Amino acid sequence: MIDALLRCWYGRCPGWFAPIHLLLALPLSLLFGIMVRLRRLLFQFGLFRVAQLPVPVIVVGNLTVGGSGKTPLTLALVRWLREAGFSPAIVSRGYGGSAKTPMPVLPNSDPASVGDEPVLLARRAGCPLWIGRNRPDAARQLLAFHPEVDVLIADDGLQHLALGRDIELVVVDAARGFGNRHLLPAGPLREPLSRLGSVDAVVVNGVQTLSLPTECQRFLMRISSVRFVNLADPERWIAAADFSAEFADLFATHPPCAIAGIGHPERFFNQLEQLGINAMTQAFPDHHAYIESDLPVGTVLMTEKDAVKCASIGNRLGRQDLWFLAVDADVEAGLKTLIIDHLNPRKRASNGPKIT
Repeated sequence: MIDALLRCWYGRCPGWFAPIHLLLALPLSLLFGIMVRLRRLLFQFGLFRVAQLPVPVIVVGNLTVGGSGKTPLTLALVRWLREAGFSPAIVSRGYGGSAKTPMPVLPNSDPASVGDEPVLLARRAGCPLWIGRNRPDAARQLLAFHPEVDVLIADDGLQHLALGRDIELVVVDAARGFGNRHLLPAGPLREPLSRLGSVDAVVVNGVQTLSLPTECQRFLMRISSVRFVNLADPERWIAAADFSAEFADLFATHPPCAIAGIGHPERFFNQLEQLGINAMTQAFPDHHAYIESDLPVGTVLMTEKDAVKCASIGNRLGRQDLWFLAVDADVEAGLKTLIIDHLNPRKRASNGPKIT
């Protein structure tokens, strides 16, 4: 059923499922759209409270469900802000974790408690990071513990309208785009496409072939494969371009298996193909909670997000043949200029924060 729904969103509906999709999903999408618009109006007219923080807030989000490349962009933003002399921090919901109250995330935090993506960000970003289902509360506690922080990045916060923001960035996966351009559940959209007209920039992850509103400022982002890192010994790594040659003899008789529990597993599998790695593939649901039996025998390749949850399993089993692919985001320099200029104190004073 889930596979059929995804095909309706991003491809062609299976014949048997199309009538169900038309009769049930489209009316529900109309209702969902009304609720989205009503909720936004309630915030705009002050009936729902918007929390304005004492530091500027950059929201990174997307219009669709599933992965689009927000995490690599967030890491790039942290790097840019540091280079410009800022002290950034990250606030996230902690999706997939069991934590009910705001809390800090450290590199060794339990992903089952705080979520897999926050742990990945904590390890790579090296800046303060707090999670909380109530993003304003999490942000206030973060600032109380880290008074040096002067700019916040809200990961996946586009639809969290209770948190005031100064800059909104929407990340779009160029390969899947906006699917059939319907709202949930008939399509993958969380908000109407008209929402793009109010954001500061659209970041397209991949080759730019999407049709976007003309008023959108758009920037291209490419995800580059950097290196494969061994889960048992993170000091042991191999450049991504050399990995296939390094294990050519082994892979000739025992091909590796690639696993991915992310929003768009095919993106990872395609990266491996581009690196010349012919792997057997196994996709899991996004934020999948791995167990021992999920790890096949032999060399296993995975994303860095999956590695956060699989490392403890691999160590318990004594596995030396588990590797994750570390990636970086290459983003057009114009986006950095746009952000730093907007955060200039004089321009920030004249523009003021956004309400939604």
